[in-house]
Amino acid sequence: MKLEAQIAIVTGASRGLGLEVARAFAARGAKLVLTARRREALDAAAEELSRVTEVEAVSADVSEDAERIIEAAIRRFGRVDILVNNASELGPSPMPVLADYPWRELQRVLRVNVLAPLHLTQLVLPGMRARRQGVIINVTSDAGVEAYAGWGGYGLSKAALEHMSRTLGVELEGSGVRVYVVDPGDMDTEMHRLAEPGVDLSHLPSPAVAAPAFVWLVEEENAPFARVQAQQLAASTREGARR
Repeated sequence: MKLEAQIAIVTGASRGLGLEVARAFAARGAKLVLTARRREALDAAAEELSRVTEVEAVSADVSEDAERIIEAAIRRFGRVDILVNNASELGPSPMPVLADYPWRELQRVLRVNVLAPLHLTQLVLPGMRARRQGVIINVTSDAGVEAYAGWGGYGLSKAALEHMSRTLGVELEGSGVRVYVVDPGDMDTEMHRLAEPGVDLSHLPSPAVAAPAFVWLVEEENAPFARVQAQQLAASTREGARR
């Protein structure tokens, strides 16, 4: 699947990784549906990207407004070819250990990081199945694989997201719909700064380093499911280009 003329939803698209993925998709000719909670930042992103491609901006909370997001996409473009579930909830900052984690805060983390991606996926799947083509990309973290003290709430949500993605990959095999998980790696982002307040993260790469992995998955990968570490993929791609 080439990105040109494809319709892609990117959640959490007003800043950070979501905005960089949207930029990368726009550069390849995709038409975009951008969602985020912050209206001002979303409008700024939409204004920038509308100079490159067609853009629909939907100010929304993915855990509450999934139907409205998909309805806006269908109303504007008629279909959804690619869904990037990038929007994430970190939880309290500084992050508490699990023994002290406020359970209502954890509910919010799970709604945004697990249930919302599943709900959005359920809403786009009928059309993708009917066309026998579609890509769903869920953004994960190494905290979903490794146990880090203080990262338990966020980490368990990403572990659930990864298992959900693997299960969908098995269930959708042969349908033409591909499901991928991307671990972007440590980045200098607002979310990471909230996760580790007061820590200097300026040495970390920007989200732009991870964005090409999303393009590669749509255009080059054929497996029904894959888990990709974005920064490693970017490094190997650069090394291959030098050769």
